[in-house]
Amino acid sequence: MTALVGSVAACGPFFEERHAKLAAQLAAALPVRRADLHGDPATAARAMGQRDGGVGLYSHLVPSDPKGPLDVRTLVVVREMLAQVSPMADAIFAVQGLGSYPVFAFGSTEQRESIRAGVLAGDRIGAFALTEPEAGTDVASLSTRATRDGDGWILDGEKTLISNIGIAHHYVVFANADPAAGRKGITAFLVPARAEGVTESALPLSSPHPLGGLVFRGCRVPDSARIGDVGQGFGIALATLDAFRISVGAAANGMAARALALASDRIRARKQFGKPLAEQQQVQAYIADMATELDAARLLVARAAYVKDTSSSRVTTEAAMAKMFATESAQRIIDRAVQLFGGGGVLLGSEVEALYRDIRPLRIYEGTTEIQRVVIARGLLG
Repeated sequence: MTALVGSVAACGPFFEERHAKLAAQLAAALPVRRADLHGDPATAARAMGQRDGGVGLYSHLVPSDPKGPLDVRTLVVVREMLAQVSPMADAIFAVQGLGSYPVFAFGSTEQRESIRAGVLAGDRIGAFALTEPEAGTDVASLSTRATRDGDGWILDGEKTLISNIGIAHHYVVFANADPAAGRKGITAFLVPARAEGVTESALPLSSPHPLGGLVFRGCRVPDSARIGDVGQGFGIALATLDAFRISVGAAANGMAARALALASDRIRARKQFGKPLAEQQQVQAYIADMATELDAARLLVARAAYVKDTSSSRVTTEAAMAKMFATESAQRIIDRAVQLFGGGGVLLGSEVEALYRDIRPLRIYEGTTEIQRVVIARGLLG
């Protein structure tokens, strides 16, 4: 495949030398493991760990300082490079973060140590069980219940559209321990995937990804499974999503960069009317627009990540702008790439056709485009 290019090269002032070194390492290592990263989900998940010559990506999800912040610029570098090689692997990586960050940031020492080695090695995959059939964007309306039972809790409820189903070893589950208190009763729990009372079911997705639903029926967990305090779950969920939302834009940029590279190779090689497509002015205009949108998206993502890493101030508006613009522009860039491939671009199995399906969920998960617009407007209007 063509050489990987990331945001560090395009947005250097927002990054440090260590980020540039990481980008260079990933550019060399990821294409070599492309077959594994494109394999079945379990193989891809293991390939990103430290065991058996894996690329060791999960180390970037584990803060060096217990309960310390994640370096968001590192996440941006990893996800943009990884998404160019395998959008499926990128999604698994991101959800490994969502399913482990709450434990490292808010869990007890025992909880952190119980998953740390496994997460790093790739032997333990996590997932984030928040979304419900009637509680998506409106997190506060979730209906899964946590009922006190002696020295433990009983979980009952249903989750849907949960990533890493089938390969996860644990779930960070959000349930309401005090329904009368609304979102102030939401509490987080660390639940083994094969715990009694947990049923997993797969859901087919338009792009390859381990996705499904969870049903909890009388699932008993000890109080030591609780992450943080009772009622802290809503804050834990929001803090986790805040830490990773910016990197969604980076993944979109990676897919867009791959589409631009494929389209550029295609128009150089394909001849129509006696000359390469690359010499046709309309085609050149498409490429110019695609490249400009990609650079603009990279700059927005890099700015948001930089502010998140270097400032104590909230970056809600910057993160929403980055996530919204990057995912929407990536959809347009990939659509143009399909157009430039002509009929070959819509053949099932072509890489640009796969990217067209891969990019679509990013405009929905971790906050829809519509919600990002609301967030941006509220930030600007006070």
